[in-house]
Amino acid sequence: MDGRKWSILFAFFILLIVMEAAIVYGQGNGNGNGKDQGNEKVIKEKKPKEEKKPKEEKKPKEEKKPKEEKKPKEEKPKKEKKPKEEKPKREKKPKEVKPKKEKKPKHGYDQSSDYELLTPQSGFERGLCRANSSCHFKTLRCPNECPERKPKKNKKHKACFLDCSSKCESTCKVRKANCDGYGSLCYDPRFVGGDGVIFYFHGAKGGNFAVVSDDEFQINAHFIGTRPQGRTRDYTWVQALAVMFDTHTLDIAAKRVSQWDDNVDSLLVKWNGKAINIPSDGDAEWRANGDDREVVVERTDDANSVRVTVSGLLEMDIRVRPIGEKENKAHNYQLPADDSFAHLETQFRFKNLSDSVEGVLGQTYKPGYVSPVKRGVAMPMMGGEDKYQTMSLYSTSCNLCKFKRPSAVASSEGLIAQY
Repeated sequence: MDGRKWSILFAFFILLIVMEAAIVYGQGNGNGNGKDQGNEKVIKEKKPKEEKKPKEEKKPKEEKKPKEEKKPKEEKPKKEKKPKEEKPKREKKPKEVKPKKEKKPKHGYDQSSDYELLTPQSGFERGLCRANSSCHFKTLRCPNECPERKPKKNKKHKACFLDCSSKCESTCKVRKANCDGYGSLCYDPRFVGGDGVIFYFHGAKGGNFAVVSDDEFQINAHFIGTRPQGRTRDYTWVQALAVMFDTHTLDIAAKRVSQWDDNVDSLLVKWNGKAINIPSDGDAEWRANGDDREVVVERTDDANSVRVTVSGLLEMDIRVRPIGEKENKAHNYQLPADDSFAHLETQFRFKNLSDSVEGVLGQTYKPGYVSPVKRGVAMPMMGGEDKYQTMSLYSTSCNLCKFKRPSAVASSEGLIAQY
């Protein structure tokens, strides 16, 4: 039993030694002194205490460095936008070069009639155009239907008209007034306006009215008439026209005739107050130069029918006719037996009218003009006597007249016998 206890104690002792050796070995490895020492005890030497080092004097605080200025922020380079892929543009068609508008003819110049007559070819008259237009230096020949410009028998044959303006054509026309055509003034009196609207304008017996008044010319009309007993207004007709331009006046009038004869010329023409004679043979025409305008009066029949041209301004086809017995009875005019009431039937063609043209007929040529007359009635009436009445056939003054005479020109020249 005792032996057993001793063996246990001995074993316990051995265990303690082993444990101590293990601890010592472990400490040796930790402080670097455990190499090659086997199982020997290691006596720890107490290290002498290190002398406390004197406290270092505090260094003076360094001056604060000035704050560095903030560097400006570097601008970030903007991202370059990628250029959009350009779609291939459609090739624009080259603009068609429009021909330049032909300038308006100079004062007094008429392109349509600017040609040189050539020798007729096979009986057909021809003309070489000299006008500064698309027809320049072209030869125009009269059509088969009308080989002559001035046929002798105008009532039966149409005349050839050579037009050297931009139209560049030859046409056949009747050389007399068409009372149903644009710009006509006929009967008692009935107008067809530039807008194609038919209207009546009675005026007054013995009165004078501006038919057309524009910047460069004026046309006045003298009215004759009668008022049967019991009527409230006059029956009227146009007996005379005065064409005034620059310093000149051209009168065309119907003579007073008691008994009408178709073969007797009842047409009176005056130039600046003096009567002129229109030849009946040859070219059957009279010409004059009014400043820089040419004036031509040519017969379109043996008697009582003429065409008047004032270059650059107008053309007029005029004929003289009476009130016949049948017409007198049909309308109950009650005309005296000794007066045929010869009057004018006229068709006007104007050139280069202004947009502000005035006159009984002239106003209908304004752009955008709307006729005030009633439609669908037997006699659509146009008023305006107060707007267009003048003091005499040669006066250019009325409420709406535009044409102004030079101050040196008298207004009483070449007076025609008035009713």
